[in-house]
Amino acid sequence: MYHLLLLEDDQSFGYILKEYLLMKDFEVTWVKSGEEALEAIEQKVFDLALLDIMLPGIDGFTVAKNIVAQHSELPFLFLSAKVLKIDQLKGFKLGAFDYITKPIDEELLVAKIRALLPRLKKTSSSSETYSIGRYIFHPNICELNFGDQSKKLTDREANLLRLLCEQQGKLLDRKIALKTLWGSTDEFSRKSMDVFISHLRKYLSADPNIKIENIHGRGFILKINTN
Repeated sequence: MYHLLLLEDDQSFGYILKEYLLMKDFEVTWVKSGEEALEAIEQKVFDLALLDIMLPGIDGFTVAKNIVAQHSELPFLFLSAKVLKIDQLKGFKLGAFDYITKPIDEELLVAKIRALLPRLKKTSSSSETYSIGRYIFHPNICELNFGDQSKKLTDREANLLRLLCEQQGKLLDRKIALKTLWGSTDEFSRKSMDVFISHLRKYLSADPNIKIENIHGRGFILKINTN
C-alpha cells in the first residue's frame, strides 16, 4: 500500500480528498500546515507528497524546497488554486512531477498517482546494498533487512546510516554529517542527530556484534565485530 502525504489547509476539501484516497486503498497522512508537513516528513516514510501552495506560515513551495534539499527521494506534486503559468513553471522548476490546478478531478488524480508511483519505485530500486553484520541495508529504498524481517527507514535515517556504512570502522565526523544532512551545526541539529543515532542503534540491536560508538566531541564510528 502506498503512503501519501497530503498537505491541504482547507478543512472541507482536505477531508473529502483524504477519504477518497483512503477508499482507493492509499494510506494517507493529512496535515494542514507547512510546519506539520515538515515534521511528518521527518517522522514517516512517504511514497508521494501532495502539496497545496497557499498556506499560512510555511507555504507549499518552501516545503518542496525542503524536500529537494533534505529528502530528495520523496517525489511530490502540487495541488493548487494558483493557475498562473509563472506559478506552474516555478513548481516544475522545483522538481514537481505534476502541477494540478483546482478544482481537482479526484478520479483523474488517482489515475495519475497510480501511473506515476510504480515507475518511480522501479527507478529508485537499486542493487546498491551494504552488509552490516547480519543485516542487509538497501539505502535507495530506505530498507533494513534482518533475516525475513524488514524495517522501513526515514530518508534521513537511511542517509545517516549510509554515511556510517561508507566510513565503516572510521570516524564519521559529526560536523560534516550535520552539514551534509541537516545543513547546520547548531544545537537543535546536534540534538536531532543524537536522536537519529539512537534510532539506528535500536534498529541494529538484534546483532550484538554491531556498535555505533560515540567519540565525544568528534563524531561516530560504525564498528562490526567479525570474530
